[in-house]
Amino acid sequence: MTSSTTNKQPDITLAGCGYSRVLEIISNKWTALVIYALENGHIRYGDISRRVEGISKKMLTQTVRKLERDGLVQRHITPTVPLTVEYSLTPLGETLLQPMKELRQWGRTNYSHVEEARGNYDLKYSK
Repeated sequence: MTSSTTNKQPDITLAGCGYSRVLEIISNKWTALVIYALENGHIRYGDISRRVEGISKKMLTQTVRKLERDGLVQRHITPTVPLTVEYSLTPLGETLLQPMKELRQWGRTNYSHVEEARGNYDLKYSK
């Protein structure tokens, strides 16, 4: 066995698509929160805004448009007066729910350890 075989780095290319590209899609906090807001089906823009505390109208619009462009969210327009616009996850978007729920659970289980480590680090290096 050569040293290059034994010291091989993990493959993070994801079949030609860099892992960083995948993270680019989902790592924004607003993206994750909008996906969670859409978890239970079709909802209106105002309902998304109420579910995602702290998001501005501009940021919500940008986030929904980006998710729609990425094929994760679809917009449904009902020709009423005024128009009714609802959003939902696409089948592709729904595939993100399980890994995101697992990440959310990891946070619930482990974030206190992260805070403790940060506190210890700050105490150690703030002197």
